[in-house]
Amino acid sequence: MDRQIVAELVRDGRMSIRTLAERVHVSRTNAYARVERLLRDGVITGFRAQVAPEQAGLGTSAYVALKIEQNTWREVSAQLARVRYIEHAALLGGDHDVLALVRAPDNAALRDVVLGQVQSIAGVLSTRTWLVFEEFDGTRPPWV
Repeated sequence: MDRQIVAELVRDGRMSIRTLAERVHVSRTNAYARVERLLRDGVITGFRAQVAPEQAGLGTSAYVALKIEQNTWREVSAQLARVRYIEHAALLGGDHDVLALVRAPDNAALRDVVLGQVQSIAGVLSTRTWLVFEEFDGTRPPWV
């Protein structure tokens, strides 16, 4: 039941508890209690609008892989969090240490993010950038 609730809210986080209850076939009281518990337990961490990057003026997207000095993740991630246009960053295991998704208005802004800001962070040894030409979200969330 909780997985169904999460899936419905991922599809439309603005739906009312009444609509949610109807879609998952439970009472409004039950739906409300479950959503409150999912929020309290940290399963649902918030609600937000999904923005189309290009329509929002961020027409250039790229994944930037970083190699960093050992044991600098905390410091590097704190600095990456301050860089405008970095949407997401993750610590990895493998050939690269960090993968960041950058959404910038154009190639000049992307160049400034990578060459001017990210490469100047203490602990960053090197970067590798892959331009995104097209993207899509998976059609089925894994929690359903």
